[in-house]
Amino acid sequence: MKNTCNRKLIGARYYNKAFEAHNGQLDPLLHTARDFVGHGTHTLSTAGGNFVPGARVFAVGNGTAKGGSPRARVAAYKVCWSLTDPASCYGADVLAAIDQAIDDGVDVINVSFGVSYVVTAEGIFTDEISIGAFHAISKNILLVASAGNDGPTPGTVANVAPWVFTIAASTLDRDFSSNLTINNQLIEGASLFVNLPPNQAFSLILSTDAKLANATFRDAQLCRRGTLDRTKVNGKIVLCTREGKIKSVAEGLEALTAGARGMILNNQMQNGKTLSAEPHVFSTVNTPPRRAKSRPHGVKTTAIGDEDDPLKTGDTIKMSRARTLFGRKPAPVMASFSSRGPNKIQPSILKPDVTAPGVNILAAYSEFASASSLLVDNRRGFKFNVLQGTSMSCPHASGIAGLLKTRHPSWSPAAIKSAIMTTATTLDNTNRPIQDAFDKTLADAFAYGSGHVRPDLAIEPGLVYDLSLTDYLNFLCASGYDQQLISALNFNRTFICSGSHSVNDLNYPSITLPNLRLKPVTIARTVTNVGPPSTYTVSTRSPNGYSIAVVPPSLTFTKIGERKTFKVIVQASSAATRRKYEFGDLRWTDGKHIVRSPITVKRR
Repeated sequence: MKNTCNRKLIGARYYNKAFEAHNGQLDPLLHTARDFVGHGTHTLSTAGGNFVPGARVFAVGNGTAKGGSPRARVAAYKVCWSLTDPASCYGADVLAAIDQAIDDGVDVINVSFGVSYVVTAEGIFTDEISIGAFHAISKNILLVASAGNDGPTPGTVANVAPWVFTIAASTLDRDFSSNLTINNQLIEGASLFVNLPPNQAFSLILSTDAKLANATFRDAQLCRRGTLDRTKVNGKIVLCTREGKIKSVAEGLEALTAGARGMILNNQMQNGKTLSAEPHVFSTVNTPPRRAKSRPHGVKTTAIGDEDDPLKTGDTIKMSRARTLFGRKPAPVMASFSSRGPNKIQPSILKPDVTAPGVNILAAYSEFASASSLLVDNRRGFKFNVLQGTSMSCPHASGIAGLLKTRHPSWSPAAIKSAIMTTATTLDNTNRPIQDAFDKTLADAFAYGSGHVRPDLAIEPGLVYDLSLTDYLNFLCASGYDQQLISALNFNRTFICSGSHSVNDLNYPSITLPNLRLKPVTIARTVTNVGPPSTYTVSTRSPNGYSIAVVPPSLTFTKIGERKTFKVIVQASSAATRRKYEFGDLRWTDGKHIVRSPITVKRR
């Protein structure tokens, strides 16, 4: 028998006491750290997977896969127990796992989910990921967490404590693609496989024209279970509207059950141009949305294709085989599902921190899990799969953090985080500002934070904004929190708030001022030199309606570890629009390094 043991995965534990307290005892066979749904395997391999040639899913993506820190040793801590919902995790189990990982001596903790909670000012004291991340910081360990998948709604970003590294999701310059030929018109969509003869034409039927008499229009539009009439669908391609933001495979199961040969999965407007290649149960192509076209009696249905010639039942359609396309432009583009700022709990801290690839990510997968994660899907044994979400972008950042920790073992979590943030870019591969997932819309700092990660530059950032545990505690004091709450977070050790501290002066790599009047506001930042002796000069891009001055305008460093403090004076003019956020930035450069901080301001 082949020996599958290795020195790559060096720990595997599971935590389910909170889950069982709420849901009853699990089957004893499930009392294991083994991954039954694929989510944990996928994220762990993205963060630290070794080089694996021949990685592919179905017939696309063939190549060598590797994680962000391919030579790292990894450990898995299983805390989520639903076989259908990877994010169904209980906070007490999560915190127990984080604390165990800290005790085990890990260097970086990846948390690819968020624990649901009501947004309150005390949220960072009660959210288990926030508490666990604070515990980690106290032991010099960085915790990296997903921003959430509730975009594009503003103010939905999760994991917002300043000691958490919060990651948004954006696209790659690689697509898994299939072409639809509809009435001789070509439409490009996303697909992992099409198992139909490429030159065979099929008849199209809109799901709303195929609904059973007892099904509602909306349920049929979304191809929900038991809504399609087999006598109308059988042998045809059915057009369904996408329901899920990061996973939408149940529509295909209903269409297949009703006898369809394939499916067009049409995005809703909220999904924008984010196209997901998913492991559907049969031939499926995901397409972008178009404006709705009126139907009789005032009912509306989503149409794709030319807006003057929308798709209709009876059209002829061909689907090409799926293929892998490289060098796609523009990229990255923000994912529509990626949760957005502003930070509702701590408005003076910009969240998310950065963005990383989180759309159509190919990584390792549990061979126990079904390809689509649907329980009725019997396709198993997949070594790799394609998934989307900030769960997928998060381990990209964790992998980069692991590389930095290897290169700079003495760096603090804040220094590692700063290096990744200040070297991130807000430009795509056409050298234009990163676009959002919606037509003619540019993304902003509430979508991507400091920008898209660039690990090659993060390795040698030049300067970093460092922070200690005491800095975070003083920030909580300045935020007006009760000392009892602060002491509880600080391992029940009494912390006395002393001196005068401002929330604006936390030495964060981004600058956010959400409550400005016309009077100028001065904030302080301190940078630490981590490069060769150099002189840095400052440049700023002022937000619309605001002026920015930096004192002093240059900083000279003669040795590694040297610290210099500067002040930033921000003033709103009477022309600044009230209650509207504006964006700018501040850059220090010595000719080789560019150390960029986004500036986000709002006049009250």
